[in-house]
Amino acid sequence: MTAQVEATSELPDAAAQLLIPEHDVANPEFSIVIPALDEELTVATFVDWCREGLEEAGVSGEILIVDSSTDDTAALALKHGARVLRVPKRGLGRGYIDALPYIRGEFVLMGDADCTYDFRRLRPFVERLRAGDEFVMGSRFKGYIEPGSMPALHRYLGTPVTTWILNRVFSSHFSDIHCGMRAITRAALDRMNLQSESWEYASEMVLKSVRMRLRTSEVPVRFLKDPPGRVSHHRRLGWFSPWQAAWINLRAMFTYGADFFVYKPGLVLLGLGLLLTLPLTFGPVAVGPVSFSLFWSLAGLTLSVLGLQSFFLGCLAQSICDPTGFMRQRWLRVFRYNRSVLVSVLLVVSGIVLASFLVVQYVQHGLRLPSIGTTSYQAVTGCLLIMMGFLVFANTLLLHALELRLSAPNRATPPKA
Repeated sequence: MTAQVEATSELPDAAAQLLIPEHDVANPEFSIVIPALDEELTVATFVDWCREGLEEAGVSGEILIVDSSTDDTAALALKHGARVLRVPKRGLGRGYIDALPYIRGEFVLMGDADCTYDFRRLRPFVERLRAGDEFVMGSRFKGYIEPGSMPALHRYLGTPVTTWILNRVFSSHFSDIHCGMRAITRAALDRMNLQSESWEYASEMVLKSVRMRLRTSEVPVRFLKDPPGRVSHHRRLGWFSPWQAAWINLRAMFTYGADFFVYKPGLVLLGLGLLLTLPLTFGPVAVGPVSFSLFWSLAGLTLSVLGLQSFFLGCLAQSICDPTGFMRQRWLRVFRYNRSVLVSVLLVVSGIVLASFLVVQYVQHGLRLPSIGTTSYQAVTGCLLIMMGFLVFANTLLLHALELRLSAPNRATPPKA
């Protein structure tokens, strides 16, 4: 079978080479996009499975193999009717990024070329996407897992634990975030702007689907054992590879979900700190047998400052990590510049007034404090108000500076040599 080769100089990536099969599909509705690395043992069967699945689902689709192999993977895929995009070896996630300019379908289905996911059964993905869903996750736990196909470490520890963590951090309801078989609309994939070039692309895609508020569903998939003679990529890389992949995915979750660790905890700390400090402004307070004195007031000041800054860090994290821009606009409305500056000034002035009583007493007694009295409690509250005023002002500036950075087009040009 002969193939057409699109000129490298005409491609979006000069390092890429697109190979087109003799009987190419025109105007496909679906694009099955699969990164492959040295899969000559399975890729021919896999492409046949894809063609069978597309035919059974009654859709017109292309198969695009993003190949970085050193074996005959590209030739075999091309022979069986797949488009092949030859790119340098740059990571699993990078394979999907490289493929974006070459995807022709309205819907994109992703997976692996190792025949572990049964691509002969594509109808559930087709039905959900045609029904209006924007992101469809496969779930091995809701479908079928062939005995011996998934190591116990992955099945009972790695996947359930990391799925649970992601669901807690992002308030989602996935059952299998590491399922490699998933589908998304081309429009949503473009807006998603994937950045990850390694294993963490899977988590980035899932969590961005939540941030983008995509209409999402799960469908059961069949997960099969590796064909005889094939060794999985994790086993090829050694025993440490699964642990490294888990750590990389967790890093992506925590980075994109940074607000989880600071936003709500910050509000809790702020509330607790104010509850300790403000009631003690005019002296100690006794609640039953417990007496709250100046040390409690100082503890409240510490918690309040820590909580308020954590809250603002959460606002900034939400503004940065939300690809829709909704959260950024929300916090800009809450912290309007003029209003926030006015609040900052009022807080600082009020704090200075309260703290000034202690300063006056300090001066009147020859730069010594005779005892801890009401003015000491007022000074603690005053210091708290001054710090809060500064934090409101500084973080308002950061929010508005972030808006300028993210909303303005980049018109900068590199300096001439």
